[in-house]
Amino acid sequence: MRVRRSLTIKQMAMVSTVAVVFIFVFIVIQLFYFVQQNRNDTVARMENMANSVRVPLAQAVLNGDITQAEEVLNTLNPAGIISRIDVVLPDQFQALGLNFVSPAPVPSLAIRIFDLPVEVSLPLYALEQHGHTQPLAYLVLQADSRSFYRFIISTLSTLLTAYLLLALILTVSISWCLNRLVVHPIRKIAYELSSLTQQNVISHQLHVSRLHQDDEIGMLVRSYNSNQRLLAKTYSQCTELLSEIQFLALLEGNKKGALLIVSSIQQGMECEALNSWQHHLSRLNWREQAGRLLSAAVTESVMVAQLNNDSFGLFIADISDPWIAMKQGQQLMNQLDEAAINQSIEQKSVICIGIAMFSQALSARDVYQRAVAATLSASQCGGNQIQFFESLNPELAVSTLAETSSPSDTLLNGEFAIWLQPQVDMQSGKVVGAEVLLRQLQSNEIWCLPEGLIERIEDCGLMVKIGGWVLEETCRVLASWQQRGIMMPLSVNLSVLQLIHKDMVPTLLSLLERYEIKPKTLAIEVTESRRIDDPQAAARILRPLHDAGVHIALDDFGMGYGCLRDLHHMKSVPVDVLKIDKSFIEEVPGESAMVEIIITMANTLGLKIIAEGVETEEQRAWLLAHGVTHAQGYLFSQAQPVTTFESQYLSSGQ
Repeated sequence: MRVRRSLTIKQMAMVSTVAVVFIFVFIVIQLFYFVQQNRNDTVARMENMANSVRVPLAQAVLNGDITQAEEVLNTLNPAGIISRIDVVLPDQFQALGLNFVSPAPVPSLAIRIFDLPVEVSLPLYALEQHGHTQPLAYLVLQADSRSFYRFIISTLSTLLTAYLLLALILTVSISWCLNRLVVHPIRKIAYELSSLTQQNVISHQLHVSRLHQDDEIGMLVRSYNSNQRLLAKTYSQCTELLSEIQFLALLEGNKKGALLIVSSIQQGMECEALNSWQHHLSRLNWREQAGRLLSAAVTESVMVAQLNNDSFGLFIADISDPWIAMKQGQQLMNQLDEAAINQSIEQKSVICIGIAMFSQALSARDVYQRAVAATLSASQCGGNQIQFFESLNPELAVSTLAETSSPSDTLLNGEFAIWLQPQVDMQSGKVVGAEVLLRQLQSNEIWCLPEGLIERIEDCGLMVKIGGWVLEETCRVLASWQQRGIMMPLSVNLSVLQLIHKDMVPTLLSLLERYEIKPKTLAIEVTESRRIDDPQAAARILRPLHDAGVHIALDDFGMGYGCLRDLHHMKSVPVDVLKIDKSFIEEVPGESAMVEIIITMANTLGLKIIAEGVETEEQRAWLLAHGVTHAQGYLFSQAQPVTTFESQYLSSGQ
């Protein structure tokens, strides 16, 4: 694509014109200023010269001695600025006139503009009649107009040269800046648009450089991209599903929402016996059913794309909380399961869903890669899994996914174990329970919880599997104790990802039945650091467990960003125990206002209180004084292996 006249030439012409106009004004102003300055200097010098010959000239005029007067006046000739001197009598009769410089032509325009020649007139008085008002004659000095004209021309030339050079520099500088800031980006956009193919013209998105994020070019590009997304969305609603390229293009610019990638894994009960046409037909059936179901979900805030033969992408713009995204994924999986029931061949589609959330710090491709990683993790966990990607360090999570040895493998290798931290009645000093904590065996044969281990497990999508293993180990320990008549309760942390998993409730109820766990001896701790946006849904999940005798504890209370505002939510959730987070306990007895508020809230709701992280006697005394009797922390004991805990606290047959 070519242009007839470059924008660079136009802007240079405009800048030059404006610069010349303003420079002309400046030159005129400065020229008149310099000329007036020179005129004042010339007048002052001629007045000084006239005053130097005033007395002898007045004496010669009084005596009528013309020769003496001429001699006096000739003394002014060497100064070089006077062209003519006249002595004029009061009746305007010229008594004497001398020319020092031969007259030279001066343009009449200059004479009119600058009022040439410059003249000075002084009266001559007799010495003895100095105070008389009537002068003897007038001394008129006239400056050399030609010399004055040469000064004007010289000043004008200097100003023109300096300002035109300045105009040239300004024109080039301003044009270069405008060229870099305006012309080049516009030219790049024009070339990019002109090179579009018919296939990607609808989904094409322009890139906004960091230099133009906040100016009109950035606004133009964003408006273009917004119109393209609207056009592609309208086009997709009228035709088939979006392609992967179109989908990624439309995701650009979104800073809020959830991305779900739905993938199918074909598993046959007798895969070796399946013919290739049966396998192909099964995949076609699933693809058709999923495509039809997802297409029906397309709205102004929902986009759907077919990423490949077995994967679909679903973007929901009006979701900002992972809890809601998980619920949407669960509903979608249920719908796909119901649609797959009608398949006639003996092969089922195992559905895997990966979820990633948009944020201000992530680009659309970053979120897409996270969702893909979550989908891969879900497929590695087995059938019908939903995995959520949430990581402060996505590179670590992705590298974790690529590791050949995952945390799930270490379960079988004995690298994970549960340890118990005592929960103590601070009034009697008796151990009344314990919290189950996860520990991993390190290369130096030390058991500990490595920093970031829980986050890595969540990023890998293995929290449900490992959390289930922890629950079963806890039930196994409880069953062993209860067979010996020991009814000490144990509490287990449960992540939100475990809580909302569709198999969590039936799995835990099955464990309670299989190990014959007594009521009120198992407590699950739900971390409060995620806001419960749907208390009814939480109640539906927790109510069957509560009815089965499982105590519900709200862990890390006070750390959630919505806990105080959403206090009324807790009334509908079957919570028995409230655990005060260690970060608040560390501040007492100094900063105790928040802990007092939490204690008041728990008492109002009739909840049991357990203080976490008690490490000093001062903290213990303050808590007891405020009615908190149960606590755990290093003041009483660190976490211990199960065998050590049993030998230390259960040997007496508690």
